[in-house]
Amino acid sequence: MIHTYQITGMTCTGCSSGIEEKLNGIAGVISATVNLEKAEAEVEMKNHISTAAFQNAIGTKYTIKEKVDGDMMMATEIDPKSEWRQLFPLFLIFGYISVAAILLNRSPFDSHGFMLDFMGLFYIVFGFFKLLDLKGFPDSFRMYDPLAKKIPIYALVYPFLETALGLMFLLRFEIPIALVATILILGITTIGVTKVLLDKKSIQCACLGTALKLPMTKATFIENSLMIAMAIVMIVATF
Repeated sequence: MIHTYQITGMTCTGCSSGIEEKLNGIAGVISATVNLEKAEAEVEMKNHISTAAFQNAIGTKYTIKEKVDGDMMMATEIDPKSEWRQLFPLFLIFGYISVAAILLNRSPFDSHGFMLDFMGLFYIVFGFFKLLDLKGFPDSFRMYDPLAKKIPIYALVYPFLETALGLMFLLRFEIPIALVATILILGITTIGVTKVLLDKKSIQCACLGTALKLPMTKATFIENSLMIAMAIVMIVATF
């Protein structure tokens, strides 16, 4: 018998190959194949093996759930509270960035300066988290970014590109170029994020690298859209 399982938490080929090895090591498993991009595992077994047994084998870093008809996950409701807890680091970082940008542009409040500093801090902070695991980030990013899928080197340089854009905004250097680059870069990423959300795939978001295990949710779409909206507003104001 062959069963298909949804696996969350994988970020690179090392993760998928490690899980595949552990699944194949379980007594009763004839063969197991893990697909990183689909976040799935196809397991052929002699007799039925419980999902709990697979979970114990792969460890708590990953989550495995059986799928029905290779399409729909078994009826288990996703706890909204659990999802919010997972996204808490993202909201906390957004809060810190917002407060910092406000403080830098107070007395009197400068909305234009606020947006420039917000975008600059956004890029610097998010680029920093990606650089914490420069080896694992590209594989995770290529799972949903269209350009990174076609040009692998783009995923490797992306954290440095974010850092450069952040410095441009904070130093007020070539702002029009930075704004156009923001719309293009985040626009491409948002296309990939939208496709993942519409396909209801369960993958990890690489927005904060692989150091923090964040699920791909509407929050990812919103953060990118917010940055794009700010860039458009400033371009219109400039020209």
